[in-house]
Amino acid sequence: MINSTPQTSTGPANTGPVSPISGVSCDNWNKRPIAVMQPADPTARPAAGFSDADMVFEMPVFTNSNTRLMGVYVCNLPDQIGSIRSARHDYLPLAKGLDAVYVHWGYSRFAQSLLEQKILDNINCLTTSYCARWPQTGVMQYEDTGYIAKDKIDAAIKALGYHTDDKFSGYPHQDETPVEQRPNGGDLRLAYPGKYGVNFDYDHDSNSYLRTWDGTPDTDKNNGKRVAPKNVVVMTAQDDQIKLADEQSYKDKGLLDPWSLVPAEEQQGLDYGGVGRYNNLQLGDPWFDTSDSGDAYFYFNGQQYKGTWKKDKSKLDSKLTFYNSDGSEVKFVPGQIWVDVMEPGQGMKWTPAS
Repeated sequence: MINSTPQTSTGPANTGPVSPISGVSCDNWNKRPIAVMQPADPTARPAAGFSDADMVFEMPVFTNSNTRLMGVYVCNLPDQIGSIRSARHDYLPLAKGLDAVYVHWGYSRFAQSLLEQKILDNINCLTTSYCARWPQTGVMQYEDTGYIAKDKIDAAIKALGYHTDDKFSGYPHQDETPVEQRPNGGDLRLAYPGKYGVNFDYDHDSNSYLRTWDGTPDTDKNNGKRVAPKNVVVMTAQDDQIKLADEQSYKDKGLLDPWSLVPAEEQQGLDYGGVGRYNNLQLGDPWFDTSDSGDAYFYFNGQQYKGTWKKDKSKLDSKLTFYNSDGSEVKFVPGQIWVDVMEPGQGMKWTPAS
C-alpha cells in the first residue's frame, strides 16, 4: 500500500446546487440518494438506469466469480431501474455512508439479519408492493425481470416515513482538462472472470470512459445511451468466502461471527458442502472486516493516478474516501463516478494513448 497520511477534509465538498456525489448541477441536487442493487449477469443485460446514475459500485458477490452492481441516483432518477437483485452485506455500509435509501429484491441470509436490525432505510421488493416485473423475453431469466419505477420510489419513501433531504457530505471536484490538453485515447481493462470482464476506453471529445462488457458496448435499456462515466475508480480489497470452518477465527479476531446471525437449522444449507457461498469483501464494514483501507487507482481527464481508499470500520455511516498519494482527498471531474472493486491478483491494465 502507498505510504500516505490522509488529510482531514474541512467544510462541504461542493458549493452551489450540485450533486454531492457527481458534482453536476441539477434540480434534485439536495435530494436523498437512492441506491439500487442491480445484476451483472449476462442474461440481465442491458441494465436499466446506469446512464443516469451519479455513482456505480461493481464488485464480486462470489470470490473470483460473479460481480454485482449498485447504482446510486441523485440528479436523475430514471423512470425505471432494473433488474433488481438481492441485498448483500458488503453493500450495506456503502449505501449507509452515502445516506442512501437502499432498494433490493430479497437478501442473503447475512444481509437479511442485519437489515432486520434497521441499520439503514431500505425498500425490499420481496416484501412490499412498490416493485413490478417486465415480461420475460429472450434469454432473460425470471429473476432478471424485477424493476422499480420512479414514482414508486417516491411513494415508498413517503409511506415508510424516510427523510428526503441529502445529508451526505460529498466528494470534492475540479474542472475538466481543456479539450486541447487531453490525451487522444487510453484503455483500462479489468479482468473479472469470464463474461464479467470490463473495458473502459477513454474518449477525448467527451472526456469520458466508454464502457464495454465482455466485448459488447454497455448501453442503458431505458434510452440506448452508452454507459460512459467521467471518472473510474479501481479499488483493491481482500475477498474471502464465508465458511463454517472460519467461525472460530472471527471470534479470535474480535469480530462478529457471521453465523451468529443465522439460525442453526439454516447454517448447513448456506455452507454449500464446506466451500461457502457468500463472500466477505474487506471494505471496512463494522461486523466482519479486519481491514478498512487499501490501494486504489483513479482515472479522469484521460490520466491514471495512484492513491488509496479508506472507510472507517468503526462507523457504519463513515464515508468511503479516496486519497491521492500525498494524502489529499481526490478531486473528481464533474460527472458519474464508477467504482470497481478488484480482488488481489485479478488482472487490470491501463494502456495510455500512444
